[in-house]
Formats: sequence, C-alpha cells, structure tokens
Amino acid sequence: MAMRHSVMLDPKRCRGCTSCIKCCPTEAIRVRGRRATILPDRCIDCGNCIRVCPHKAIKSVGDSLDRLHGFEYCVALPEPALYGQFHNLDSVDVVLNALLKIGFHKVYEVARAAEILSDYERQSIRRGPPAVTPQLSSACPTVLRLIRMRFPKLMEHVTDTVLPMELAAILARREAEAETGLSPEKIGVFAIVPCSSKVTAARESEGLSRPVLDGAFAIRDIYLRLLGPMREVEDPAPLSSAGILGLGWAASGGECAARLGERCVAVDGIENVIRMLEEIEDGRLPEADFLELSACTQGCVGGCFNVENPYAAKLRIKGLMKGLPVSRNRFTLEGEGRALVRRDKPLQYLPTFVLDRDRQAAMDKQRRIQELEAHLPGLHCGSCGAPSCRAFAEDVVLGRASMDDCIFKVRERMRSMAGSKEEADDYLPPPFRRHQPEPTEK
Repeated sequence: MAMRHSVMLDPKRCRGCTSCIKCCPTEAIRVRGRRATILPDRCIDCGNCIRVCPHKAIKSVGDSLDRLHGFEYCVALPEPALYGQFHNLDSVDVVLNALLKIGFHKVYEVARAAEILSDYERQSIRRGPPAVTPQLSSACPTVLRLIRMRFPKLMEHVTDTVLPMELAAILARREAEAETGLSPEKIGVFAIVPCSSKVTAARESEGLSRPVLDGAFAIRDIYLRLLGPMREVEDPAPLSSAGILGLGWAASGGECAARLGERCVAVDGIENVIRMLEEIEDGRLPEADFLELSACTQGCVGGCFNVENPYAAKLRIKGLMKGLPVSRNRFTLEGEGRALVRRDKPLQYLPTFVLDRDRQAAMDKQRRIQELEAHLPGLHCGSCGAPSCRAFAEDVVLGRASMDDCIFKVRERMRSMAGSKEEADDYLPPPFRRHQPEPTEK
C-alpha cells in the first residue's frame, strides 16, 4: 500500500511554472499538461517544494483538531520547536498550561523523551564504541527515508533508537492509562510537530511495526489556538519536565550537545545532508563518530509548519534555557526499557529508483536511457517538465513522457520542415535561440 504523505498538491492553484521540480532532492515532481504531479514513491516529505512554490499550490496538511473529539482523554506531545514561536515568552509552563485549555487533558513534552534517548546513547557510548562509525542520527524522518531510498549502504550506520515523539507517545500513553484507568484505545495521543515529515511518520513509522501516535497537529494550527489562552494564564502550574538538553533538540546541534561527545557533527539543510552522506558513502569522513542530520535549515525550528523565522526561534529557545537544569530525565528503564527506545523493525531499502525488477530488463532500460540522454542538449532547462535531461530520458523510457516534450527535439523537427535554422529557432524561448534578433532603434 502506498504511503499516505502529508505533502499535497492543489491542482486548482498550480500554474505549471516548474519552480518545484529543481528543488526536489529525489526528483519526485514532474510537470505535465501545465500541472505538477508528485511521484508518491519518491517523495520524502522534505517540504522544499512548499517553500519555493510561488502560487502556494503545494502544501502540507496536519491532522484536524476535530480528532480530539474521538477520544475520552487526549494527550498533547509538544515538540520543543513550538516554544520558539512565541514573542516575549518567559516560561515553557505558559504554553503547557494553555494546551490544557484548548482540549487536551494531559501534556507530555517531547523534550523529556529526547533527554531519555540522549542518556541512553551516552550509556551506550560508555559501554563501548559502536560497531560501525560514523553513526547517523535517527531523529529526522525525512533523512531516514532519504537514506533508505538513495543511500541504502548507510542504513547500518543509523542509530537504532525511535523518534523522540514516538518514545514520548509510548510513555505518555502508559502514564495516562495508570492515571485514568481507561483502556488504550480511549486515549488519544497527538504530537504537535514542526514539519510535514513528522505528520507522515505519525501515520507510518520508519522504525516501528505499528504506529504509536493517533495523529499529529501542525505547529501553525496549534499556535493560533494558543494565543488567546496563553494571555489568560496568570499563574501557570509547573508542568515543564525537561531541561536544557531536551529543549536544545529543537535546533541543529542540540542532539550533538546532548550526547556530550567531542567528535560529533551537526548538518542541517537537505542539500548539505545529501553532500555529507555522499562523502560518508565514499569513505571521506573517518574522523567523526556521530552525525546529526536535519533536513530543515537550523533543524526543527526551520520546519515548514512553523510560523517564525528559524533563527529567531532558535534565539528564543536559548533564552528559555536560562535557569533550567542541564537535564531532568535519565534512562532508567533497564530490560524492557531498552525495547522501548529501540526500533522493532529494521530499516529496509526502498527500490524507488529501480527501473525493473527483472535485471535484464532493467539493464536494457538503463542502456536506452543513456542513449536518449546522449542525444539531449544537457541544459537541464526543465521545459520538458522533468528536473534534468537524465530524468526526462528515464520518463520517456518508462512511458511517462514523449520525446516530443523536449523543445529542442521540436526545433529539430521544425528545422527539417522549414529548411532554415533561423526559422526553427523561433520555436525556442529566447534564452535558447542561437540567433538573436538585432535590437531595433527607437
């Protein structure tokens, strides 16, 4: 069954401008018939296309807040990036108390689970070095899907821990069951997330055999609901349960700092992540023990569901850290606890770039793609609706496009019909014409 992505296209808004096809790191977007289409098998929910679309035709949608009505008891799992969205916020407790006013019965911070995972990793480091280095962070669902799709040889480098929001969901549901006596199906556990990839991960986990969340709400939707109730909170109850290390996970470098290691590298931005993974695959980064990889600029504070500039949000979170203890949570769940923090299913290769399951057929298609690409101009102009000449050749071989979609092939046909290079050039956009008209004097 195809994955249910949170990145969606509104065909009524799309103008077929091709702005999106160049920014997709997995070449998952095509433009045909003046409308963009997303190849679902290749989408990693990075949100790059959302940021560059000038017509707001591509968007990401979280779950509806109406889902709260389907449960007797609802638990909110706020990601620490949420706290950086508010001006003049002097205490996390104000946000947590306001969440209880908009329909939630309990709050469990994702930052708390992040501290537990960090302590687990520190304990693992003390027991001995990992079998494979450098280790790669497992905290970003987009990066996990990218590795499964484009860098399968690096899957063994990924740490075996679940996402912080998944551990928070498991622990929060257990606490709610003990406090209320309700059965698990009557308790709704919802994450409040900064990006589209975490909405998708809540529906279909990368590392767990079954989802542990009942849904995920976009920070921008919760933000608007919180503004009024936060003004009404005068004497907030002390609900905050995370320290500096937990809140630090909201921005790039936070996970590295929480590990307390010296040979750690934090990389943010999907293009930078890809370049780093390529270097690791080529064996050119032997000196690092751990890499924190974030698809969004500046980490989770740069997610497409946030409302504030990522740099300003990072600064505000640093301000909230003042006066907090370094950490409030330790990994003390021996035995069964190890099973809670680890993935229960291995990462599996996603063969989305496989041309055919039959090896001989795949080799034949690969040969045809190379032959077609050799006859293309190599300008990667995007006029054909594909991000590159290579992708266009692949589309032709796989039946997703025709050679007539290339404007340079149209020019060749017009040249044979018109018998003149100059007249054939008239069928090309001005930047690609060999013969430009002489400027006329006014």
